[in-house]
Amino acid sequence: MADKIIVTGGNGQLGNCLRELEGMYPHYHFIFTDVAELDITDQKAVHALFSNEKPTWVINCAAYTAVDKAESDALLAEKLNATAVKILAHESKNVGSAFIQISTDYVFGGKNPNPLHEDEPTAPVSVYGRTKLMGEEFAKENPHHIIIRTAWLYSAYGNNFVKTMRRLGSEKKEINVVSDQWGTPTSAHDLAQAVMCAVQKPVWGVYHFTDEGKTTWAEFAQEVMKMSSLDCVVKPITTAQYPTSATRPEYSVLSKELFKKTYSYKIPLWRDSLKKVIDVLKTNK
Repeated sequence: MADKIIVTGGNGQLGNCLRELEGMYPHYHFIFTDVAELDITDQKAVHALFSNEKPTWVINCAAYTAVDKAESDALLAEKLNATAVKILAHESKNVGSAFIQISTDYVFGGKNPNPLHEDEPTAPVSVYGRTKLMGEEFAKENPHHIIIRTAWLYSAYGNNFVKTMRRLGSEKKEINVVSDQWGTPTSAHDLAQAVMCAVQKPVWGVYHFTDEGKTTWAEFAQEVMKMSSLDCVVKPITTAQYPTSATRPEYSVLSKELFKKTYSYKIPLWRDSLKKVIDVLKTNK
């Protein structure tokens, strides 16, 4: 009988990318849930599903990710990013399941201009970052946990920076994009493969996973335009010129050395992964 993997947030970017991989892992039985199938903030509902299915793994891909909106919607952000994680960690522990929690570079303050290791002091500067950090602490209540911090996630699914830039690039001659925030664009398709790598030979703890390299939002947008054959000019601006409700880290490039060493894993360059996703988007148009 195949080991069961329950995936929450199954209709999101990472959830959909895990669906793509399902056929590659016939020895696992995947159960994809989203809010229609499972309210992860309802402990009784989570308890009932986990008790019935007795999964080997629970992979939490669900989150409140509207970074700016979270500033005025802190209660809901905390409910989804922290309280729900506490429920999932508790109930997965009770049935003997291992637990994977997806976290974010936004748990850091963004003032250290060096690649951030897992033991770097956290100092979130937004409601989103604070609630995701709370979720990390709750995830640890299941001793068999893997927490993966990622950043700047995009894919062929849902709403994300790449799809927004392609839309704006087809509508406008010029756009302004912030050029003084550094990070690493990460394909959710690559993250899904990394998650499944961790499932194969789990080593419990906190890891960082993004694609390789670093860039700014403006340079990221320029690459999207170039690869999409769009003539839109990306004009670099400062964070101060583009005020938002939530403060963003200035520098949140994550070091992947621990993940690469633990799992003997080769991570692709962000530009190579971006081209693959844009090729898919061009084909699906």
